[in-house]
Amino acid sequence: MSLPRAILVEHDGTVVDHIALDYEARFLRRKRLETASGLAFLADLPETVSLSGGDRLVLEDGRRIEVRAATETLLQVTGDLPRLAWHIGNRHTPCQIEAHRLLIRRDHVLAAMLRGLGADLREVEEPFAPEGGAYGHGRTMGHSHG
Repeated sequence: MSLPRAILVEHDGTVVDHIALDYEARFLRRKRLETASGLAFLADLPETVSLSGGDRLVLEDGRRIEVRAATETLLQVTGDLPRLAWHIGNRHTPCQIEAHRLLIRRDHVLAAMLRGLGADLREVEEPFAPEGGAYGHGRTMGHSHG
């Protein structure tokens, strides 16, 4: 029996189910997935996309599956945020920027660097929604500066 296929991403519409995906899993083109209620389906999108919480994967029959950002282990960074954000960005590390903290994925090398810069770090369990690329929605692809 073949799986229903998700062939499109939309940003609104009535949903019938949801799927929780971590940051890495929300970057996809073709993959077998399973919703919270157990519906297995194949994401078969025309190109690789960076999904955000709230996006909908549209199945061929029109049903919409809401994408949710799954909880994952992150590092909460506090301290001199502009300076710390610059150093995180200089390493092209995905970062969720908030008024009083930064969130990054757990990484012992970055943690040591940030502690050396005077940051306070704490592990937290939360959904991760880092900033998108400077030139549009989604992730920054590659390292090109031109």
